[in-house]
Amino acid sequence: MPKLQEFYMKGNNLTGSVPSSIGNLSSLEVLFLSENNLGGSIPQVLGRLTNLQIIALASNILSGTIPSSLLNLSSLAVFDIASNRIQGTLPVGIGFKLPNLEFFGVWQNQLDGPIPPTISNCTKLDLLQLSFNRFYGKVPSLEKLHKLRKFLFTDNQLGSGKPEDLSFLCSLTNSTKLEMVWGERNKFAGVLPKCIGNLSTTLAGFNFRENQITGEISGEIGKFVNLKYLFMGSNQLLGVIPSNLGTLQDVGILELGDNNLGGTIPTSLGNLTKLVGLDLGSNNFYGQIPSHLSNCQSLNILDLSNNHLSGAIPPQLMGLSSLTIILNLSCNHLIGVLPTEVGNLRTLTVLDISNNLLVGEIPNSLGYCTTLTSLRMGGNFFNGSIPQSIKSLRGIEELDLSHNNLSGQIPKFLAVFPFLKLLNLSYNKFEGILPCEGVFKNATNTSIIGNNELCGGLPEFHLPNCISKSSKNTKINIMILFASVISGVLGIALILAFIYLRWFKKKVNEPISSSMDDSYPKVLYGALLKATDGFSSANLIGVGSFSSVYKGILEDNGTAIAVKVLHMIRHGAMKSFIEECEALKNIKHRNLLKILTVCSGSDYQGNDFKALVYQFMDNGSLEWWLHQNATSSHGNELPKKLNFIQRINIAIDVAYALDYLHHQCHIPIVHCDLKPSNILLDAEMVAHVGDFGLVKFLVESSHDTIVNQMSSVGLRGTIGYAPPGCEVSREGDMYSYGILLLEMFTGLSPIDNTFQDNLTLHNLVAEALSKRVLEITDNVLLQERESHLGPIVLNIGFAKAMAYFKSVWLWCSILELLVRTVCLEDE
Repeated sequence: MPKLQEFYMKGNNLTGSVPSSIGNLSSLEVLFLSENNLGGSIPQVLGRLTNLQIIALASNILSGTIPSSLLNLSSLAVFDIASNRIQGTLPVGIGFKLPNLEFFGVWQNQLDGPIPPTISNCTKLDLLQLSFNRFYGKVPSLEKLHKLRKFLFTDNQLGSGKPEDLSFLCSLTNSTKLEMVWGERNKFAGVLPKCIGNLSTTLAGFNFRENQITGEISGEIGKFVNLKYLFMGSNQLLGVIPSNLGTLQDVGILELGDNNLGGTIPTSLGNLTKLVGLDLGSNNFYGQIPSHLSNCQSLNILDLSNNHLSGAIPPQLMGLSSLTIILNLSCNHLIGVLPTEVGNLRTLTVLDISNNLLVGEIPNSLGYCTTLTSLRMGGNFFNGSIPQSIKSLRGIEELDLSHNNLSGQIPKFLAVFPFLKLLNLSYNKFEGILPCEGVFKNATNTSIIGNNELCGGLPEFHLPNCISKSSKNTKINIMILFASVISGVLGIALILAFIYLRWFKKKVNEPISSSMDDSYPKVLYGALLKATDGFSSANLIGVGSFSSVYKGILEDNGTAIAVKVLHMIRHGAMKSFIEECEALKNIKHRNLLKILTVCSGSDYQGNDFKALVYQFMDNGSLEWWLHQNATSSHGNELPKKLNFIQRINIAIDVAYALDYLHHQCHIPIVHCDLKPSNILLDAEMVAHVGDFGLVKFLVESSHDTIVNQMSSVGLRGTIGYAPPGCEVSREGDMYSYGILLLEMFTGLSPIDNTFQDNLTLHNLVAEALSKRVLEITDNVLLQERESHLGPIVLNIGFAKAMAYFKSVWLWCSILELLVRTVCLEDE
């Protein structure tokens, strides 16, 4: 058929190879053989068909390499061999030989090597699809591709981990019709160049997730008014989310999870009314969840997990009925109850609120979420029983209620859930008979450990046998008979015991006062509940591993207090409570945080309640003063900063406290967790060392070694402040003190994201001491020197002013002393 121009055989079940006789179709312009089962290689004879404009061989099982003869087809506009097994490299001269290419699709093959720089000469390219291959090296300049609409190169090995990896983006500013740049899962490093703000406003998709990109998210992205997809997750991005992202009215998916982003979640994201998916998980966001997110009425997926978010869950957000796929708020510091509005999530598939500080009962309205397949609520403080409404969740496949305060019997309906595969009820207060049907037949996928009142079940659960009703009746009869014999003796004993218990009960109900002076107020749970307005999130001033701290006002005398409430469900909380009480009962010093009393008992639900009540410190923690940002001040008030003299005084106060603990106590005490957040400042800016939950008591041996009497030997403290590879000792505290001083005078935190790999605050200062000391000096001290020079000269004279400012540089000597002695890692 020498006059045949178009040959279509798409979407059949053709097998075998492409016959070489096809090279005889001298008039052929279109060859369309996609979506078959053709194998073998691409015939070289295709290079003889000089009229060919379209070669479409996608979705077959072709192998071999791209024939060099195809470079003879100067009229070729479409070359599509996607989804095959083609190997080798792209022809080097492709841009010179195929100038009319508009569609070049080679995705999902086994091609490797670099992208030929000549590709930029294919000036008519509309789509360049290179994804799912093994291309490597630098992406060349694409400055001549003025008509390029889509550039897709995901799942390759492009980039070299160097800062200039993304420079090719600047060459795309000439592509005035650009809609998509898709480069996820490569090896790109460096920061996003500022030139991306010059990309076409037609840009609809920008995807560079799963690379090694650093730096901040450029506010230039806010210019892309037509952007619909922004994927930048799984990189190493820093800083905050630019507020102008809220102007991108057409964005449907915003994915920034698994980075090092921080700050608060901008309320402006609530303006993204077309948002379908929002992923901010695995970052360092803090503050409350913005209720404005409830304005995103199209949201299907919301992931805010693994951050430092606090406060209550906004009822408006929990009632967002558009959430149909995932709502993940796990691993934060969220408090309060689970809003009853959760019942509005009737089409939600996955709900994860695990590992927070949520309290109260599981709301009955949860039973309306009938499409749930995964419900994770473990690691909270939920109490009460599992509501009967949960039996409506018949499609549930995974249910995790572990590590709560749930009680009552395990509902029988859990045994008849047809799809339930994973069930975790461990570490609660369930009682009664364990079912033997359904998921309870599989001891591997069902966990009930830590419920000491359960009985029965399969032998694999190792629970005691349940006592039958008849056995109980027999025991009761024996006990009645026995009681009747000795009733007279017991009657007298009971009368005496009653009198004694009435006296003893009065003693027991008094709050524990760990060495606390009789002059200290005696407070009960109810008084603390009232003082903190029901432990309201508005009064929450800090959250730690084992506790939450609330500000309160005692009703009796108006005393301002800080109430440290232990999370008794957390492993190690009781140990921390005991150690802190033990440490505080025999120490008293001006520079140690003053404890008023200890409350130990039960809350109104019968759960263990333990709290330490301290004097409230008006000026908060040293960490807030050193690292507050402009947004943390109130109204138009400028952020407060510590001057040089205040820092010196605080350093001296902490030194006094350490000297007292190490050398003046009857038994030497090592603090083990010295850091700015554990140093509190009163109204006069006097420093007080607090948080004794990790202390150790020491006994000196004849060889001056230290033996721990409270807990196992090992590394304690906070990364960045704890001495590297060092067991607990006075020297360890001094190391932490040295790091603290470096932080106070440089303004740099040792746990800042700047310090990675082998770079630490200590060696940064050590390198800068000789020539670059001003570069690492806290800017506040430098500004103080400039802004106060005039007033000081006027008030105290020039000579005294110079003496004052010489003292500002005294910290350089302090740094040098620390680096050369206390902080040297080899000493």
